[in-house]
Amino acid sequence: CIKANAKSCGECIQAGPNCGWCKKTDFLQEGEPTSARCDDLAALKSKGCPMEDIENPRGDKEVLENREVTNRKKGAAEKLKPEAITQIQPQKLVLKLRVGEPQTFSLKFKRAEDYPIDLYYLMDLSYSMKDDLENVKSLGTALMLEMEKITSDFRIGFGSFVEKTVMPYISTTPAKLRNPCTGDQNCTSPFSYKNVLSLTSEGNKFNELVGKQHISGNLDSPEGGFDAIMQVAVCGEQIGWRNVTRLLVFSTDAGFHFAGDGKLGGIVLPNDGKCHLENNMYTMSHYYDYPSIAHLVQKLSENNIQTIFAVTEEFQAVYKELKNLIPKSAVGTLSSNSSNVIQLIIDAYNSLSSEVILENTKLPKGVTISYKSFCKNGVNGTQEDGRKCSNISIGDEVIFEINVTANECPKKEQNETFKIKPLGFTEEVEINLQFVCECQCQSEGEPNSPACHEGNGTFECGACRCNEGRIGRLCECSTDEVNSEDMDAYCRRENSTEICSNNGECICGQCVCKKRENTNEVYSGKYCECDNFNCDRSNGLICGGNGICKCRVCECFPNFTGSACDCSLDTFPCMASNGQICNGRGTCECGTCNCTDPKFQGPTCEMCQTCLGVCAEHKDCVQCRAFDKGEKKETCAQECMHFNMTRVESRDKLPQPGQPDPLSHCKEKDVDDCWFYFTYSVNSNGEPNVHVVETPECPSGPDIIPIVAGVVAGIVLIGLALLLIWKLLMIIHDRREFAKFEKEKMNAKWDTVSPEAY
Repeated sequence: CIKANAKSCGECIQAGPNCGWCKKTDFLQEGEPTSARCDDLAALKSKGCPMEDIENPRGDKEVLENREVTNRKKGAAEKLKPEAITQIQPQKLVLKLRVGEPQTFSLKFKRAEDYPIDLYYLMDLSYSMKDDLENVKSLGTALMLEMEKITSDFRIGFGSFVEKTVMPYISTTPAKLRNPCTGDQNCTSPFSYKNVLSLTSEGNKFNELVGKQHISGNLDSPEGGFDAIMQVAVCGEQIGWRNVTRLLVFSTDAGFHFAGDGKLGGIVLPNDGKCHLENNMYTMSHYYDYPSIAHLVQKLSENNIQTIFAVTEEFQAVYKELKNLIPKSAVGTLSSNSSNVIQLIIDAYNSLSSEVILENTKLPKGVTISYKSFCKNGVNGTQEDGRKCSNISIGDEVIFEINVTANECPKKEQNETFKIKPLGFTEEVEINLQFVCECQCQSEGEPNSPACHEGNGTFECGACRCNEGRIGRLCECSTDEVNSEDMDAYCRRENSTEICSNNGECICGQCVCKKRENTNEVYSGKYCECDNFNCDRSNGLICGGNGICKCRVCECFPNFTGSACDCSLDTFPCMASNGQICNGRGTCECGTCNCTDPKFQGPTCEMCQTCLGVCAEHKDCVQCRAFDKGEKKETCAQECMHFNMTRVESRDKLPQPGQPDPLSHCKEKDVDDCWFYFTYSVNSNGEPNVHVVETPECPSGPDIIPIVAGVVAGIVLIGLALLLIWKLLMIIHDRREFAKFEKEKMNAKWDTVSPEAY
């Protein structure tokens, strides 16, 4: 919004749907330009503009005509005129569009039962269609009978075509002009297009007039069918089209000429898309070229005509490609003699009527439209698929959600109109667009207001809109005075050569401050000497995120102080677990404990690396007061009366954890090597309390007899073990000696044997 640099409320609301204009007279700070009145709504409120002073007009929609879709059964007693049947709702509405703000409305479509149908049969009467003509002669009554199953209001017409009546499409010799066929064939003179029978409900008349038709002939294979289609589309009065379902059956066994082919016959003028029927004959085929496909699409769509191409198998591929270019058209395969034409028409009609496709007329410049469809069986479509629904049966209802958005205001601010309609149907929705390009307060403006420097502007929406040739916030200058050095002097601070502190422009002797790329950063002040982004920072944030930067000085929020608002006055972070600030050992500065005794540390001065624990610190005093002994026995009254002491019978009676005051449980030895137990706590008033068990636990003396008996028994057992070991070793030694003796004894026996024994 700020980047739009809006000079008026109207320019502001065109900048975007979220932009508002503050019309409060004293809203602007000194040095701020008029465009600073334009900002998003939240920013304006934060700057102090009351909601009632913010101009923020919104778009709207209003339905002017909203007839319900028709619920009517075939064969009902009431006979409605075609114009009384409604298939689309609403029919007319007004959209008030603000730039960038879409307006959405729903469009309902319902296929009415027993809806009237006009069918025009356009037939190629070149010689190759001779056998087809015989079958078509009885088409009127037969088709009437079939169509009665669909509608009780059916009309049929007939037309024929051959080719342009110039060379090289036909032979222009007198004989060939009278009878273009060869041999004994009796053919009618060639023609471009003839309206044989305008639309009628009399099937017999169709049979009678078609029965009188004769085949004609031409030279080339493609036919002049496009000339005939154009005349059928634009000659509504002669053909007799009503505002009902309009079907055009185009029957041929050949291809087609299109725009540009007329040059072969020396015809260069483009088709004018107008009706040229005289006595039911197209009279300008020799003067205008064939129409283009795009031209045909336009005229068929304008006149809500749905086309059915009944062509032979040979040309199916060509006409299927043509079908893809012509919306709401179908292709059917015609038998060689047109015997299946009735079933072809019925099938093609069912196919065409089961699909609805929305189209809109040309939109005004800067207006866009989008569609979303809600079709049968939960099928939804968006973008191009949002324009259509398929497989719709009679009585089915579908919904389209349509968004219309204006991206700019028209220069003349006039209202515009466009229409939406389903292809092939005559009904349409008319949409009138009204553009919200000005604010309400502008209509209340005061021209030549005294508030705008002696009437040099219109005072509107809290600001001056200057007359031509005048500038300045109050229109106080003419454009001739803008560059005057006398004016520049008013834009310099004392003892300074800088104009507007180099942060703005001097206009009419007043500084208009520059805008920063970041729209949240603003220069202000009479000489643009102030800003809201050059204050001290903490943790990378302006004013530590705890204040507002005004003219390069931080204005801190409550409970914060310091040049960068980085000093908190809140003492909660300094509160120790015992409820004391910094445990009573320091002061709370900027939310942090500053310990007065250097031996204490920690967030709340709770830690002391060189200090005795609570238990060791108070052991001697508790011992002297509770048991009248210990190192401080003599000085107990002087040094140990700083706490309240309570005696308890046993350890179970000592205070247990969970009480409000911080508590320490202690177990210490006295001078007699007895254990004594006590607790130490400090209440909320800072008073120490000691609870001590009145009877110390002293260890009993040793029992001598068991000790002596144990020692003697140990000695005896050790002696017995040593004797057993000695005895075992001696037995092993004796056995070894005995074995050695036995061995030597055996050796001696062998030495005493006599010599004779050898």
